[in-house]
Amino acid sequence: MATGTAPTKNNLMAAKKSLELAKTGYDLMGKKKNILVREIMTLLERSETIQDELELAYADAYEKLKKAHLFMGSCLEYARSVPVDDGLEVVLRSVMGVEHPEITLGERETGIHYGLSATSSQLDDAYLAFENVKRLTVRMADIESSVIRLADAIGKTQKRTNALNNIMIPRLQEEIRYITDALEEKDREDFSRLKVIKNTGTEEEL
Repeated sequence: MATGTAPTKNNLMAAKKSLELAKTGYDLMGKKKNILVREIMTLLERSETIQDELELAYADAYEKLKKAHLFMGSCLEYARSVPVDDGLEVVLRSVMGVEHPEITLGERETGIHYGLSATSSQLDDAYLAFENVKRLTVRMADIESSVIRLADAIGKTQKRTNALNNIMIPRLQEEIRYITDALEEKDREDFSRLKVIKNTGTEEEL
C-alpha cells in the first residue's frame, strides 16, 4: 500500500528512527500512567480515611453546637466574633510532570474570640470542634483537587498511548514495509537489467 513517501534509503532510515522513538514514547507513557494510577490510588485510600473522620467530626461538632444552643440560646452573635481564617495556602506539586495543587492551612494559635463572661464551656467545645472540621475539610479539598488533576492527566496519557499504539506505530510499520518492498523490487529490477545487459554483451562478442 502506497504511503505517499518516496521509497528511498534515507526515508527508510528516517521511518525506522521514528518507529523506535514512537515505541520508546509508548513505553514511557505506559510507565507514566502506572505511576499516576498508583498515586491516585494512594490518594483515594487517604480520602476514604479522612472522609470517615470528617463525618464523625461534623456529627460531633453539630452535637456540641446543639448543646451550646440549649444551654445559651442563639450562638450567632458569638460566631460572628470569630475572625475569617485567611491562612489557606496553595502550592503546586508535580508528579511525572503533572502539576496539581497542594492545599494547606497554616498553623495558628486557636484562641477564644468572644467574651467568656456571658458564654459557657459548651460553646467553647463547639468552637473547637468546628476548628477540627475546618482542618479536615482542607485536607479533603487537597486530596480531591489532586485526584481530579491526576485523573485528567491519566485520561490524556491513555489517549496518547492509544494514538501511538493504534495509529502512529502501525502507520510507521506499514511505511517501513512499503519502502523496504519497493527498494527490494528496485534491486531485483536492477539485477535483471544488468543480467540482460551482460548477456547481450556476451552474445555480441560471439
